Amino acid sequence: MAQIQKITPCLWFDRNAEEAVNHYTSIFKNSRLVSQSHYGEGAPLPEGTVLTIVFELEGQSFMAVNGGPHFKFTEALSLCVSCDTQDELDDFWEKLSAGGEKGHCGWLKDKFGLSWQIVPSALGEMMQDKDARRTNQVMAALLRMNKLEITGLKEAYDSLAS
Repeated sequence: MAQIQKITPCLWFDRNAEEAVNHYTSIFKNSRLVSQSHYGEGAPLPEGTVLTIVFELEGQSFMAVNGGPHFKFTEALSLCVSCDTQDELDDFWEKLSAGGEKGHCGWLKDKFGLSWQIVPSALGEMMQDKDARRTNQVMAALLRMNKLEITGLKEAYDSLAS
């Protein structure tokens, strides 16, 4: 029996959930559409309009809903993408920010208004170092960046090596 994910983030869109899901699944290599449901007769949106789409990005299940204009995304929720290389980080940064806006400290908003953090995998280890001077040095470097640069973060981390 397949394991069902206990918690699935649900992303609310006005009427462009299908466009958003197609966009996201085109960016992430390990992605797929799982299922769709549609509005029926007498619903708030026209009959046949996509109501929900269940999809996966890198093994993580999501649901997208076309719920109308009632709610918008805010930075209070972001999706964090962990990247092993600068090339991978650069690729996600460019593709996810296209038509949206590039922010600071690895944050961006995509063209649908959803916030993402594009971060190096190694950042977590650097920020958990027991030497507060090293973590402060990395944080200072990170705060000066828009798109995160692995080399710059590693240089900041290594500059105070014990």
